[in-house]
Amino acid sequence: MKIGAFVFDMDGLLLDSERIAFACGQQACENLGVPWRTEVALAMIGRNARDNAALMLSEYGADFPIARHQTEFARLYAAAIDAGEIPLKPGVTTLLDRLDELELPRAVATSTARERAEHKLARVGILDRFDLIVGGDEVQRGKPAPDIFLAAAARLDVAPARCLALEDSNAGIRAALAAGMQVRMIPDLLQPEPDVLAAGVPILASLADVLEILE
Repeated sequence: MKIGAFVFDMDGLLLDSERIAFACGQQACENLGVPWRTEVALAMIGRNARDNAALMLSEYGADFPIARHQTEFARLYAAAIDAGEIPLKPGVTTLLDRLDELELPRAVATSTARERAEHKLARVGILDRFDLIVGGDEVQRGKPAPDIFLAAAARLDVAPARCLALEDSNAGIRAALAAGMQVRMIPDLLQPEPDVLAAGVPILASLADVLEILE
């Protein structure tokens, strides 16, 4: 089906930010003297803050100081953003330029809260390259539920089946598939899991490969 709009994830897809968030999360745990496990951090990728808080409590126990951790993580991460430590992923500008030429509408659908997402995108100079931003704090259910992608399609006024969703996380891929969108995965810290491969989701090396879809 002809593509009528693009819906982008943000962290790990547009921004090379997952490694920074990973490091900030670990540092926050060390600063507070609380547990840190790599597998838990990786399981948090693609999900919103509310769901990640529940995940950490389930993994580390009900006495884990989740509010203090979130505050410390936010402090460290904000400092990294403001210091310009988060670069664009390869191919972002070239792809957005091509979408401009084709006059294709586009949205960002990110598990990050809208205010922080807009700040991050503005900091790297691409906020105004998108028609709209949907943040994880604006939908009832986070990825892998389809809510955020359905909201993006509705605000773009394009049927989900005519939207191409670009994602780096398995949770995001599952959400986009559940929304009925066309999907491509561009892995970052996570490789596609068996259900994503079984669904036949094309796996691309970078955003530059998306240009071939537009030819």
